[in-house]
Amino acid sequence: MTSLKGKTLFITGASRGIGLAIGLRAARDGANVIIAAKTAEPHPKLHGTIYTAAKEIEEAGGKALPLVVDVRSDEAVYDAVKKGVEAFGGIDVCVNNASAISLTGTLETAMKRYDLMHQINSRGTFLVSQACLPHLLKSSNPHILNISPPLDMREKWFAPHVAYTMAKFGMSLCVLGMAGEFRGKGVAVNALWPRTVIDTAAVQNLLGGAQTVNGSRKPDIMADAAHAIFTTPSRDLTGQFLIDEDFLRTRGVTDFDHYTTVPGASLISDFFLPD
Repeated sequence: MTSLKGKTLFITGASRGIGLAIGLRAARDGANVIIAAKTAEPHPKLHGTIYTAAKEIEEAGGKALPLVVDVRSDEAVYDAVKKGVEAFGGIDVCVNNASAISLTGTLETAMKRYDLMHQINSRGTFLVSQACLPHLLKSSNPHILNISPPLDMREKWFAPHVAYTMAKFGMSLCVLGMAGEFRGKGVAVNALWPRTVIDTAAVQNLLGGAQTVNGSRKPDIMADAAHAIFTTPSRDLTGQFLIDEDFLRTRGVTDFDHYTTVPGASLISDFFLPD
């Protein structure tokens, strides 16, 4: 399987960044993309809405269904899945990309922010997967992909921002558990994480701005890695914590220069990478 033509992807947080890039890569094959995100109106600090994303996906050759979805809402998620299935006949791929971040220590983390991260990251991932699974079980090559890190349980990843790490690792725990739960039924459940910082709104607004962007890669590398995952038979690849560059190398990719935001710049490693 080399193409996602005719396949349907349900992608959270797909109005921009990595989620949109994954949708665009699938669209170039002729896939259907359900854009499940919160941004319906232009935001002063965030580029893109579900409607601009839908336009880009359709211009790339795919079909798009933009839906306003807050992954904290059970009703909103189940309603979006229902509308997606009604529009395209099923769901083949679920991408849990929506995430909240606050790199704050224990004393600096307001409980409102703690709750937000856990509701979107770990709970939202569980909820969206749960809602998509009845339809994934009917697919010929079903995949769940969480944009979350390897489970490297060392103090250094928790001490600086324990609340965020717990919430993000919650997404990865969903991979560990659901991969085992649904392996016998042929549903692949994997995690994908970048080796370097990726140029996203979070990096631009929260994680160092222009200086960090200069040492980053484009979201396209994550999109290409996700595409390679989705075109692999689901029974052959599940329960894995994959790193974008490393996985692409196993698929024969050797040139990564075109992914850099600034050609020739020194790249900044991402969080949570095992030694």
